[in-house]
Amino acid sequence: MHGLTQQQLSAVTRKSSAHAWRIVLSDWLLIASALGVAALLPNPITVVLALLVIGCRQLSLGIIVHETGHQTFFESKRLNDFVGRWLSGYWVFSSKIDYMKGHLQHHQLAGTLNDPDLKNYAAYPVSKKSFRRKVWRDLSGQTGWRRLRSIGRSIVRYRTLSPEGQRVVRGGLITNIALLGVVTALGQSWLYLLWVGAFTSTHMLSTRLRQIGEHAAVPNGQSLDPRDHTRTILTQWWERLLIAPHQIGFHLEHHLLPSVPIYRLPRLHKMLVDNGYLAPDLLITGYPSLIRRVTR
Repeated sequence: MHGLTQQQLSAVTRKSSAHAWRIVLSDWLLIASALGVAALLPNPITVVLALLVIGCRQLSLGIIVHETGHQTFFESKRLNDFVGRWLSGYWVFSSKIDYMKGHLQHHQLAGTLNDPDLKNYAAYPVSKKSFRRKVWRDLSGQTGWRRLRSIGRSIVRYRTLSPEGQRVVRGGLITNIALLGVVTALGQSWLYLLWVGAFTSTHMLSTRLRQIGEHAAVPNGQSLDPRDHTRTILTQWWERLLIAPHQIGFHLEHHLLPSVPIYRLPRLHKMLVDNGYLAPDLLITGYPSLIRRVTR
């Protein structure tokens, strides 16, 4: 199917806790740096940059939930579970268990009308005007407000939730209250508004761009071949910092071999290009090119 040797498969599926820790620590360092710069030099420029950086890192926390859900991140299952909850998922009120139920179905049904994620990309390509409206709803907080209301309902209905739902609500409240407590102790309680503001604006836009980048306006959305129903996006450093963290652009590679950790996707990509499995016309360079592809 992909023309890789067993030796190559072993190389790209090997897990590395060192690589995983590098991703986790870099995300939290960027979050802390964005908050720190905004606190030291409060002005519109640093606030906007903080919103962009933090929103993208919040998406990255969701990506860590995804990786730990696949059990492809750390070598230790226990460490996968801990990081997938306390260092990523809980901060954005995300359940690794609930997320993976739908996500595994997505892997099984991608390229069919039964894909549970179909609603995220089926309408594309859309008009430029429609796309601008979507971007405005995200950045103005309209999309994020619906997410906040959903979290609020979960808190109010806590006793009626499943054990996993209760666990996520507790973890989300503990981590977010802890963040508020830290910035308040430092005399910068307003920084927590940046965290919430990013979650309800730039994070929502980053999530939307991720969704359309993965499966929108592909060559053939009703094909079981990943080369038809998803794509690879080659990104620049600034895109990985502000829009699409780490290596999420290699989504075709992920669908082809979900057992490959995210930090080995670039290596897998090179192997597939070298053996001719991935042709150049299957690749998009940058998110500006993607936006042109999915709008008309």
